[in-house]
Amino acid sequence: MSFAVIEFGSKQFKVQVGDKIYIEKTPGTTGEAITFDKVLMVNSKIGTPYLTSVVVGEIVKQGKQPKIHIIHHVSQKHHTKRQGHRQPYTEVIIRHISEA
Repeated sequence: MSFAVIEFGSKQFKVQVGDKIYIEKTPGTTGEAITFDKVLMVNSKIGTPYLTSVVVGEIVKQGKQPKIHIIHHVSQKHHTKRQGHRQPYTEVIIRHISEA
């Protein structure tokens, strides 16, 4: 089975056809195709730095990660700062890997 290593948003993913990956939020709607041009490796071919191959995926869902709570406490000053954060993401399923 063929696999590829792609780069998206300063992160690298090893993917195969049918894999679901969570990437940084990307504009698009559910069912829309997304292409990954920064392909670092396909099977045993290694790019310098990228290959001309293209990996095609389909947007499954736009969403947000669960909330994380950040608490900053300064001892002996009676100061506490509380903050929450939810990181947005795009869920993508890999549909096709082209070898060039």
